[in-house]
Amino acid sequence: MNFAAFVGISTIACLLGLAGCSNRVISTSSGLFDRSEQEPALSGDGQKMAVIVDQLGRPTVQLRDLRNGNLLDLKNLSRNQPHSSPSLSWNGRYLAVITQRGNKRVVVIQDRLTGRLHPLPLIGQRYPIRVSLAPDARQIALQVAVQGKWRIELFDLTKTLEPDEAAGLRLLTPQIERTQ
Repeated sequence: MNFAAFVGISTIACLLGLAGCSNRVISTSSGLFDRSEQEPALSGDGQKMAVIVDQLGRPTVQLRDLRNGNLLDLKNLSRNQPHSSPSLSWNGRYLAVITQRGNKRVVVIQDRLTGRLHPLPLIGQRYPIRVSLAPDARQIALQVAVQGKWRIELFDLTKTLEPDEAAGLRLLTPQIERTQ
């Protein structure tokens, strides 16, 4: 798809209200972004962005705080490269990514609050292609290749991760019935 066709499609989508967007472009003249960055993943609150960059010839995930431009530490992910398909939770507490361990591609989720790395066990000959972490981190969707065919699998993470709720989210409490 050429650029003109893309602009035309995005303009039509905006006019129809499908994308809820404006034609406003955020300037990148500040040097926050590099042309070699790929596979962007934005946190739900819009304050963090994960990208894949070429680091010494290996695709490596980086996490940036968009408020100040600082790179955030991902020390548990510095080995086991290459990385692909980053996905962030709402506040960026959790970062899911596909990484390499020996000859095997594995999905891991880093809890940036505790520093813990949670590998996602894939049974059988499943080869992860793409990940999508739910904003609250209660589920993760995986596109996997199994015996040459692609399929989508959904995993429940409620027993593994604490939810990453949006700031100021009002929790609904069931109403108490009063007896007289």
